[in-house]
Amino acid sequence: MERFRTPRRVQIDEAQALKYDTAEPNDGGQEDREENGMRLRSSGSKVTEDQEPFMGVKVRRKASRHRDYRGDYVDVPSRPYLMKILEKQGDKTVLFADKVLKFTGSGKMKQRILLITDFAMYIVDPETDALKRRIALAAVERMCLSELSDNFFAVIIPTEYDILMASTRKTEIVTVLVEATKSAADYELEVDFSNRFEYHATAELVKEVEFEEVEGGIKTRIMRK
Repeated sequence: MERFRTPRRVQIDEAQALKYDTAEPNDGGQEDREENGMRLRSSGSKVTEDQEPFMGVKVRRKASRHRDYRGDYVDVPSRPYLMKILEKQGDKTVLFADKVLKFTGSGKMKQRILLITDFAMYIVDPETDALKRRIALAAVERMCLSELSDNFFAVIIPTEYDILMASTRKTEIVTVLVEATKSAADYELEVDFSNRFEYHATAELVKEVEFEEVEGGIKTRIMRK
């Protein structure tokens, strides 16, 4: 089954990809801080439009063209249940942590915490403190985004089922995943851009996401195939 309709595929090479590690202004070194045994990496660098991995494809909002990348937006060391989840899996380096919206197979929106480490993605329910899903970075094949200035992105996992999320920090998430996958799985994560793409909401359910630029914003439709 064809899962995508004529996407514009972008291979991100090292020259294009924005590093998520911090560059010290004085000596160019990386800044890793440790709290409660957990290594946290963040970025204090300014993101400029010509540094983006979406050059010439993605329409960017002005607010996202110059933004600090911090990495951890939920203060993982202060949340014992997150620390317990990561420690159980043996993960010690947090590259990104923030609340996102996840779309369920039935079409509902659920608030979740997205954690990205150097080995996996974690989807955690902040209300029940429960781990809903762990996805090894090596299992991620590609990411799908529109060419417009919306917050949606799909993570495609062929061996399981895909996941559709929305975040105002989408650019940072994509950048971190591209670099982390390159390190963990030693391959280039594909980033596909199309204003219409498909994803597997469950193992048996395929949905199509369609984006349209309208007056005053972006219209997004999620339909069953």
